Amino acid sequence: MILRERQNRIMTALRTDGAASVRDLAAALAVSESTIRRDLEILDRNGELTRTYGGAVLTPGATVEDHGATAEEGAFDDARDVDLKWRMATAAAAMVTDGSVIILDIGTTTPLVARLLRGRDITVITSNLAVFDELRDDEAVRLVLLGGVVRRNYRTLVGSLAELALSQVSADIVFLSCTGVRSNGHVVDNMAVEAPIKQSMIAASDRVVLLASEAKFPGSGALRLCSLTDVDALVTTSGAPDETLALCRNAGGEVTVV
Repeated sequence: MILRERQNRIMTALRTDGAASVRDLAAALAVSESTIRRDLEILDRNGELTRTYGGAVLTPGATVEDHGATAEEGAFDDARDVDLKWRMATAAAAMVTDGSVIILDIGTTTPLVARLLRGRDITVITSNLAVFDELRDDEAVRLVLLGGVVRRNYRTLVGSLAELALSQVSADIVFLSCTGVRSNGHVVDNMAVEAPIKQSMIAASDRVVLLASEAKFPGSGALRLCSLTDVDALVTTSGAPDETLALCRNAGGEVTVV
C-alpha cells in the first residue's frame, strides 16, 4: 500500500470514529505500528489530524461523520455558525479607523473581517492565507504577509520566520482567535505551532481584540495565550457566560455581544 493511500485510509477512520489508536490502525492496514506513527506525525504536521498519546484524533473543527443527523440539521447549524461569525466580523471591522495598522490572526472569522475592510486606507499584517486571498487585489489596503512554513490544511504560516517578522512589527490592533476561553479567564489554544505566533501578535500590538463566539466558552486547548484581563476588547455572541465576560469587564475591557 502506497503512503498516500494509507494516509487516506487513516483519515477515513478518523472521520468515522473521531479518534483511533496506533494499534488498531496498524492492524486494520496490516502494517507495523512504527509505520503508523510516522504517518500520524506527517499528517499532524500537515494539520490534518492531532497526535495524541497512543493514537490520533480529528483536528478541532473537522467533521465526524454522523449517520444519525439529517442534512437539514447540519445545514441549520452551519448557517447559524456563519451568521455568528459575520456578526462578530462586522463588529470587529467597525473598530478599525482609517490609517491604522492591524494584525489579523488565523481562523475563519478574520477573513470575514478582511472582506469588510476592503477599500480602506489601512495596513493589514497577517499569517492567514485566507486573509491574504481576500485582500491580495485590493489596491487601497497595504498588505503584509508574514513569512514562515505553510500549514496547508489551516492555510496559515508558522515557525521562526513568522515570529521573527512579528518582532519587527508595531501594530495598532490585533484581532485574535482562540480555541477556548476558560471559566478562570485564561484564553487558550490547542495548536503548539501556532500559539507562539499568536503571542507574538499580542506583543506587537497596542490593542488586543479577542474574537470568540459562545462555542469557545470553554472550548478546548491547553496552551495559554493570555487572559481576559489582558484583552482590551472582546467580541462574542449571546450564549457566552456572563460570569466569564465579567472578568474582562472588571479589568476595564470592552465587551461587545452580537
